[in-house]
Amino acid sequence: MKVRIECTYQTPKGIAAAFTSEEMDASNALFIVEDIKKTGRMKNIIFVDSLEHTWSLKELRKQMEEIQTEPHDITVYFDGGFERETRYSGLGCAIYYQQNNTFYRLRKNALVEELYTNNEAEYAALHLALVELEGLGVHHLPVSFYGDSQVVVNQLMGEWPCYEEELIKWADRIENKLNQLGVSPEYKHISRKKNREADRLATQALQGMEITSSKELSE
Repeated sequence: MKVRIECTYQTPKGIAAAFTSEEMDASNALFIVEDIKKTGRMKNIIFVDSLEHTWSLKELRKQMEEIQTEPHDITVYFDGGFERETRYSGLGCAIYYQQNNTFYRLRKNALVEELYTNNEAEYAALHLALVELEGLGVHHLPVSFYGDSQVVVNQLMGEWPCYEEELIKWADRIENKLNQLGVSPEYKHISRKKNREADRLATQALQGMEITSSKELSE
Protein backbone atom coordinates (compact mmCIF):
# COMPACT_ATOMS: atom_id res chain seq x y z
CA MET A 1 0.00 0.00 0.00
CA LYS A 2 1.40 3.38 -1.01
CA VAL A 3 0.40 6.76 0.41
CA ARG A 4 1.52 10.36 0.47
CA ILE A 5 1.69 12.50 3.59
CA GLU A 6 -0.15 15.81 3.81
CA CYS A 7 0.40 18.03 6.82
CA THR A 8 0.84 21.59 8.09
CA TYR A 9 4.05 22.85 9.69
CA GLN A 10 3.81 25.69 12.19
CA THR A 11 6.75 27.65 13.62
CA PRO A 12 6.87 28.80 17.25
CA LYS A 13 5.84 32.28 16.00
CA GLY A 14 2.73 30.88 14.36
CA ILE A 15 3.86 30.95 10.73
CA ALA A 16 2.31 27.94 8.96
CA ALA A 17 2.81 26.19 5.64
CA ALA A 18 1.28 23.09 4.05
CA PHE A 19 3.48 20.22 2.83
CA THR A 20 2.84 17.16 0.68
CA SER A 21 5.31 14.29 0.39
CA GLU A 22 6.01 12.00 -2.55
CA GLU A 23 4.17 8.68 -2.63
CA MET A 24 5.82 5.96 -0.57
CA ASP A 25 5.15 2.66 1.18
CA ALA A 26 2.67 3.14 4.00
CA SER A 27 5.06 1.57 6.52
CA ASN A 28 7.72 4.18 5.64
CA ALA A 29 5.15 6.98 5.82
CA LEU A 30 4.14 5.91 9.32
CA PHE A 31 7.79 5.81 10.40
CA ILE A 32 8.42 9.31 9.05
CA VAL A 33 5.30 10.76 10.68
CA GLU A 34 6.19 9.21 14.04
CA ASP A 35 9.59 10.90 13.77
CA ILE A 36 8.11 14.24 12.65
CA LYS A 37 5.61 14.24 15.52
CA LYS A 38 8.53 14.48 17.97
CA THR A 39 9.04 18.10 16.88
CA GLY A 40 5.55 19.01 18.05
CA ARG A 41 5.17 21.39 15.10
CA MET A 42 3.30 19.26 12.57
CA LYS A 43 -0.47 19.61 12.49
CA ASN A 44 -3.38 18.20 10.48
CA ILE A 45 -1.49 15.09 9.41
CA ILE A 46 -3.34 12.85 6.98
CA PHE A 47 -2.37 10.11 4.54
CA VAL A 48 -3.77 9.84 1.00
CA ASP A 49 -3.59 6.55 -0.90
CA SER A 50 -3.38 6.00 -4.67
CA LEU A 51 -7.19 5.98 -4.92
CA GLU A 52 -7.36 9.36 -3.13
CA HIS A 53 -8.84 7.84 0.02
CA THR A 54 -7.73 9.69 3.15
CA TRP A 55 -6.52 8.03 6.35
CA SER A 56 -5.85 9.43 9.80
CA LEU A 57 -2.77 8.24 11.66
CA LYS A 58 -4.89 5.93 13.81
CA GLU A 59 -6.74 4.52 10.79
CA LEU A 60 -3.56 3.82 8.83
CA ARG A 61 -1.91 2.13 11.80
CA LYS A 62 -4.94 -0.16 12.12
CA GLN A 63 -5.00 -0.82 8.38
CA MET A 64 -1.33 -1.83 8.35
CA GLU A 65 -1.89 -4.17 11.28
CA GLU A 66 -4.79 -5.80 9.43
CA ILE A 67 -2.84 -6.05 6.18
CA GLN A 68 -0.30 -8.34 7.80
CA THR A 69 -3.03 -10.92 8.45
CA GLU A 70 -4.59 -10.52 4.99
CA PRO A 71 -3.14 -11.19 1.52
CA HIS A 72 -0.74 -8.42 0.43
CA ASP A 73 2.34 -7.83 -1.78
CA ILE A 74 0.34 -9.38 -4.60
CA THR A 75 1.59 -10.26 -8.09
CA VAL A 76 -0.72 -11.75 -10.73
CA TYR A 77 0.24 -13.55 -13.95
CA PHE A 78 -2.58 -14.11 -16.46
CA ASP A 79 -2.97 -15.62 -19.92
CA GLY A 80 -5.73 -16.70 -22.27
CA GLY A 81 -5.81 -19.05 -25.24
CA PHE A 82 -8.41 -19.42 -28.00
CA GLU A 83 -9.09 -22.31 -30.37
CA ARG A 84 -10.75 -21.20 -33.60
CA GLU A 85 -11.86 -24.73 -34.51
CA THR A 86 -13.74 -25.46 -31.28
CA ARG A 87 -14.38 -21.83 -30.18
CA TYR A 88 -13.27 -22.81 -26.70
CA SER A 89 -11.08 -20.51 -24.62
CA GLY A 90 -8.62 -21.52 -21.92
CA LEU A 91 -7.99 -19.06 -19.09
CA GLY A 92 -5.14 -19.24 -16.62
CA CYS A 93 -3.83 -17.18 -13.72
CA ALA A 94 -1.17 -17.53 -11.03
CA ILE A 95 -1.35 -15.30 -7.96
CA TYR A 96 1.60 -14.81 -5.62
CA TYR A 97 1.02 -13.11 -2.28
CA GLN A 98 2.13 -12.83 1.33
CA GLN A 99 -0.01 -13.39 4.43
CA ASN A 100 1.00 -13.72 8.10
CA ASN A 101 4.68 -13.55 7.07
CA THR A 102 4.24 -16.55 4.76
CA PHE A 103 4.38 -16.62 0.96
CA TYR A 104 1.69 -18.38 -1.08
CA ARG A 105 0.87 -19.20 -4.70
CA LEU A 106 -2.65 -19.73 -5.99
CA ARG A 107 -3.20 -21.24 -9.44
CA LYS A 108 -6.52 -21.31 -11.29
CA ASN A 109 -7.70 -22.10 -14.80
CA ALA A 110 -11.05 -22.36 -16.58
CA LEU A 111 -12.49 -23.54 -19.88
CA VAL A 112 -15.13 -21.20 -21.30
CA GLU A 113 -17.28 -20.81 -24.41
CA GLU A 114 -18.91 -17.87 -26.17
CA LEU A 115 -15.71 -15.88 -26.72
CA TYR A 116 -14.68 -14.99 -30.26
CA THR A 117 -11.02 -13.92 -30.23
CA ASN A 118 -7.76 -14.52 -28.41
CA ASN A 119 -7.86 -10.94 -27.10
CA GLU A 120 -11.20 -11.64 -25.44
CA ALA A 121 -9.67 -14.73 -23.83
CA GLU A 122 -6.81 -12.60 -22.48
CA TYR A 123 -9.25 -10.13 -20.94
CA ALA A 124 -11.33 -12.99 -19.54
CA ALA A 125 -8.21 -14.50 -17.93
CA LEU A 126 -7.52 -11.21 -16.16
CA HIS A 127 -11.12 -11.07 -14.98
CA LEU A 128 -10.76 -14.63 -13.66
CA ALA A 129 -7.77 -13.45 -11.64
CA LEU A 130 -9.81 -10.58 -10.18
CA VAL A 131 -12.53 -13.01 -9.09
CA GLU A 132 -9.85 -15.07 -7.34
CA LEU A 133 -8.49 -11.95 -5.62
CA GLU A 134 -12.00 -11.20 -4.41
CA GLY A 135 -12.22 -14.73 -3.02
CA LEU A 136 -8.96 -14.14 -1.12
CA GLY A 137 -10.43 -11.01 0.43
CA VAL A 138 -8.05 -8.60 -1.29
CA HIS A 139 -9.16 -4.97 -1.04
CA HIS A 140 -7.71 -1.45 -1.12
CA LEU A 141 -4.24 -2.58 -2.13
CA PRO A 142 -1.93 -2.11 -5.11
CA VAL A 143 -1.62 -5.22 -7.28
CA SER A 144 0.86 -5.91 -10.11
CA PHE A 145 -0.61 -7.65 -13.17
CA TYR A 146 1.72 -9.34 -15.66
CA GLY A 147 0.52 -10.49 -19.09
CA ASP A 148 2.05 -11.29 -22.48
CA SER A 149 -0.74 -9.65 -24.51
CA GLN A 150 0.41 -6.25 -25.72
CA VAL A 151 -3.16 -5.44 -26.76
CA VAL A 152 -4.69 -6.03 -23.33
CA VAL A 153 -1.88 -4.50 -21.28
CA ASN A 154 -1.54 -1.38 -23.44
CA GLN A 155 -5.28 -0.85 -23.70
CA LEU A 156 -5.74 -1.10 -19.93
CA MET A 157 -2.83 1.30 -19.42
CA GLY A 158 -4.48 3.73 -21.83
CA GLU A 159 -1.52 3.56 -24.22
CA TRP A 160 -3.53 2.02 -27.08
CA PRO A 161 -7.11 2.87 -28.10
CA CYS A 162 -9.83 0.23 -27.89
CA TYR A 163 -12.35 0.24 -30.74
CA GLU A 164 -13.80 -3.27 -30.60
CA GLU A 165 -17.13 -3.37 -28.79
CA GLU A 166 -16.51 -6.71 -27.06
CA LEU A 167 -13.10 -5.63 -25.78
CA ILE A 168 -14.56 -2.35 -24.51
CA LYS A 169 -17.12 -4.38 -22.54
CA TRP A 170 -14.34 -6.50 -21.01
CA ALA A 171 -12.26 -3.43 -20.14
CA ASP A 172 -15.29 -1.85 -18.43
CA ARG A 173 -16.01 -5.08 -16.57
CA ILE A 174 -12.44 -5.20 -15.29
CA GLU A 175 -12.43 -1.53 -14.28
CA ASN A 176 -15.70 -2.01 -12.38
CA LYS A 177 -14.30 -5.01 -10.51
CA LEU A 178 -11.11 -3.13 -9.64
CA ASN A 179 -13.16 -0.23 -8.29
CA GLN A 180 -15.37 -2.61 -6.34
CA LEU A 181 -12.30 -4.15 -4.68
CA GLY A 182 -10.49 -0.85 -4.28
CA VAL A 183 -7.50 -2.38 -6.06
CA SER A 184 -4.94 -0.06 -7.66
CA PRO A 185 -3.53 -1.94 -10.70
CA GLU A 186 -0.05 -1.78 -12.16
CA TYR A 187 0.13 -3.46 -15.56
CA LYS A 188 3.34 -4.84 -17.05
CA HIS A 189 3.85 -6.53 -20.39
CA ILE A 190 6.17 -9.54 -20.29
CA SER A 191 7.33 -12.11 -22.82
CA ARG A 192 5.44 -15.36 -23.26
CA LYS A 193 8.49 -17.16 -21.89
CA LYS A 194 8.26 -15.23 -18.62
CA ASN A 195 4.52 -15.88 -18.55
CA ARG A 196 4.99 -19.63 -18.94
CA GLU A 197 3.06 -20.62 -15.82
CA ALA A 198 -0.16 -18.80 -16.77
CA ASP A 199 0.23 -19.93 -20.39
CA ARG A 200 0.47 -23.55 -19.30
CA LEU A 201 -2.63 -23.20 -17.13
CA ALA A 202 -4.58 -21.82 -20.09
CA THR A 203 -3.36 -24.68 -22.30
CA GLN A 204 -4.28 -27.27 -19.68
CA ALA A 205 -7.79 -25.80 -19.53
CA LEU A 206 -8.13 -26.31 -23.29
CA GLN A 207 -6.97 -29.90 -22.79
CA GLY A 208 -9.75 -30.48 -20.26
CA MET A 209 -7.53 -30.33 -17.16
CA GLU A 210 -9.20 -28.22 -14.46
CA ILE A 211 -6.78 -26.81 -11.90
CA THR A 212 -7.42 -25.00 -8.63
CA SER A 213 -4.54 -25.12 -6.17
CA SER A 214 -2.97 -23.15 -3.34
CA LYS A 215 0.54 -23.79 -2.10
CA GLU A 216 2.71 -22.40 0.67
CA LEU A 217 6.09 -21.33 -0.67
CA SER A 218 9.43 -21.45 1.10
CA GLU A 219 10.25 -17.90 -0.07
